[in-house]
Amino acid sequence: MSEFPAGLALRCPEVSDHRRVLAVMDDWWAGFGGADGSRQRALLLPRLFFQHFTDTSVLAEHADGGIAAFLVGFLSSSQPGTAYVHFVGVDPGLRRRGVAAGLYQRFFTLAATRGARRVRCVTSPGNAVSLAFHTGIGFRVDPGDLTMDGVAAQRDYDGPGLHRVTFTRALPGPRG
Repeated sequence: MSEFPAGLALRCPEVSDHRRVLAVMDDWWAGFGGADGSRQRALLLPRLFFQHFTDTSVLAEHADGGIAAFLVGFLSSSQPGTAYVHFVGVDPGLRRRGVAAGLYQRFFTLAATRGARRVRCVTSPGNAVSLAFHTGIGFRVDPGDLTMDGVAAQRDYDGPGLHRVTFTRALPGPRG
């Protein structure tokens, strides 16, 4: 498992963390998209994730209690054996220090112990950093019905014109 930088504490998120996470997302994405971008990010991470998926999600905090990183994920109720990473964020000052990889590894372990055999996630076709990160930690790009920026993508995955690259990563099976 990746080592987390000293001073970070991990815990499951709580409902009261929802507003705090939305606030850091605006900071970490440097206000990308202005007020509309902030609304879009809030729509991607509604309060329900902090109510119903807390035992499979993780929040990393600095020693002073400030949010350092988070991963929101869950086990699929309609696709047994599948887990899904919905959203991940890392404080820009901690990027490239193994924090995201550590959060994913924690999620992989938890998902595998609960019967998942694969983890899925998505990103935008033009997000080269996300593509490199996910393939670097063992995800494979799923086949798509179009190619964008040299990568297979799913046309209209999240609605008209909202194409996405989908990933799958196998998890180890039960030990016998």
